[in-house]
Amino acid sequence: MGLNTYFFDLEFMQLADLLQAWGEPAYRARQVWQAVYRNMIADPIEIPNIPKALRSRLGEYFDYNHLIPESTLQSSDGETVKTLFRLPDNQAIETVLMRYEERRTLCISTQSGCAMGCIFCATGQMGFRRNLSSGEIVEQVMYYARELSKNDETLTNVVLMGMGEPFHNYDACMEAIDRLNHPEGLNLGARRFTISTVGLIPMIRRFANEHRQINLAISLHASDNETRDRLLPVNKKYPIEELIKACREYVEKTHRRITFEWALIKDVNDTPDQARQLGKLLHNLLCHVNVIPLNPTRGYSGAATTLVRAKEFQKELERFGIPCTIRVRRGIDIQAGCGQLAIERNT
Repeated sequence: MGLNTYFFDLEFMQLADLLQAWGEPAYRARQVWQAVYRNMIADPIEIPNIPKALRSRLGEYFDYNHLIPESTLQSSDGETVKTLFRLPDNQAIETVLMRYEERRTLCISTQSGCAMGCIFCATGQMGFRRNLSSGEIVEQVMYYARELSKNDETLTNVVLMGMGEPFHNYDACMEAIDRLNHPEGLNLGARRFTISTVGLIPMIRRFANEHRQINLAISLHASDNETRDRLLPVNKKYPIEELIKACREYVEKTHRRITFEWALIKDVNDTPDQARQLGKLLHNLLCHVNVIPLNPTRGYSGAATTLVRAKEFQKELERFGIPCTIRVRRGIDIQAGCGQLAIERNT
């Protein structure tokens, strides 16, 4: 570590070791950690319970702001807010806050762009730029936790469903969650996190073996290989049969329910036949299916299904004993809905 070390990339024990090397008492690390993660202090010069000299040294040594908010949009109903953050290398990401009656859910990015190439997803259409560091993932959460605290609101849930494929950046994602889960800091429970993947089978198996309490969601979107190949190119490497096998192994090992995400595209994957195939595919699997009419993106001409067809799809699944929820689309007017996050300006 050296000058301008990025604070949010640090584990607690790394901070403790550094402060000990500076000759500070052992409890200083906890004071600093709690000031940043629990008391939402963005600048070390404002930490009230540490010496002024240490505040200055922390301010000189650390960089606390890799994410510079460049623009913020609010949906017409006021329930969804999206921020474009510029990164130090001029790449960018988007982060979305969704307000519900009892929840404040943050949708965070794990990569700038995405390599998975899902044809109906705006992030996939822009291609892959780079992985985020664990600290850049953490800082998205801390930025909005501070914003919410200004209105006496509390962040309740974090979903790793923004830009990027989290399991393509596995280590950084897990490190970020562990840091946000730290009991001396934000202390956000593991079950408050949901991580979504298009189905990277080796990482699903690794995740299962770690027996984490984090919720797992699979972006499925089709019940046959031909359709899924067209929508999600990753299916050619990890076909549906192998993916569902890995999901069954996950449930068997962890005893935790899997959520399957399904964007309903008119005349593509919203048919009763697709629902019946899905019902057979998921038979006796501990799971839940979330369906949502497709959100529009510039790079894909497919249309959203109708509410009538969504309800028919739901009923067909329920005939097979598969619980299914039709999700309400959020933030469409500011391009903040599922699959709509992308960077239109790079400079």
